[in-house]
Amino acid sequence: MSLPALQNTGVFYRRIVSQFPQDISLAFAYGSGVFKQHGTSQGQMERNMLDFVFAVDDPVTWHTMNLLQNRKHYSILKLLGPNKISSIQNDYGASVYYNTLVPVDGRMIKYGVISIDSLIDDLMHWKTLYVAGRLHKPVRMLLQSENGKLRAALVSNLKSAVTASFLMLPESFSEEDLFLQIAGLSYAGDFRMVIGEDKSKVANIVRDNIQHFRILYSNILRDCPQVVYKPPQGKLEVDKSPEGQFIQLMALPRTLQQRITKLVDPPGKNRDVEEILLQVAQDPDCGAVVQQGHLKEICSCVLVFSGLWKTVSYSSKKLMKMWKGWRRKPSVSQMS
Repeated sequence: MSLPALQNTGVFYRRIVSQFPQDISLAFAYGSGVFKQHGTSQGQMERNMLDFVFAVDDPVTWHTMNLLQNRKHYSILKLLGPNKISSIQNDYGASVYYNTLVPVDGRMIKYGVISIDSLIDDLMHWKTLYVAGRLHKPVRMLLQSENGKLRAALVSNLKSAVTASFLMLPESFSEEDLFLQIAGLSYAGDFRMVIGEDKSKVANIVRDNIQHFRILYSNILRDCPQVVYKPPQGKLEVDKSPEGQFIQLMALPRTLQQRITKLVDPPGKNRDVEEILLQVAQDPDCGAVVQQGHLKEICSCVLVFSGLWKTVSYSSKKLMKMWKGWRRKPSVSQMS
């Protein structure tokens, strides 16, 4: 199965990516500067920061080249050299190193660098769900190498998002319900949603981008034997039998399975994962158990930002977005 990609071949994005070392296995742009969100005008969208992620095979080599090409993008950490920067990137939080508030071609951008190995691990197992969670939602895929392991991991990540959402939804639901659940996976229990993010963010992401979500997920939904998918009506019915839920639980990413088993299995019993998930599958509150396990899984992972001043400035912009979200909250709630 091939991964559906939202390709953008415009000169604008190509010009931006061309200003970085070209040893990139995957590059994508995401966020409110790339996709219109509900309640945001075209003018506001064009003023928003553009967010990028670059997955690279060898972070030390990539940072070495980028320090030569774009030294001003880095904070004082550049004095430590590419080896130390790469070590900080790999050893802390979500394994992503961000340079933020970077002016490029008349726009302000931030870009995160992650190793391809860390990315694949996150896609397959949801170790942090930071980059994997962004790839649950529509992105502008700018570069993608012919890496079979990466392609399989990208598809696996989308399937996992569908499976986890099935378990947390009722037997019958709409496409919009599913996409709202999927889009919210990476924000559930995230401290950024308590302070620093617009509270209506998930709904804003989905409502103006339903067609983009369909492009990402329609093939997976059509091929899934546990769901009846009715695209013309935008309706779905999922198997909620203990057998069906057990199959779904066994298909979840490893990290989420481990969190669920820790919730259910008393200390000292040390039952195997399959036995515990079979018990959860027969629980009338299976969805709530999965939800609780997922909430424990997600944390606001430490992101390594380049520069104290830039971090403060970036955070202040997030707080402003939260304030604007509070101010328009009544009008947003009326649209549900």
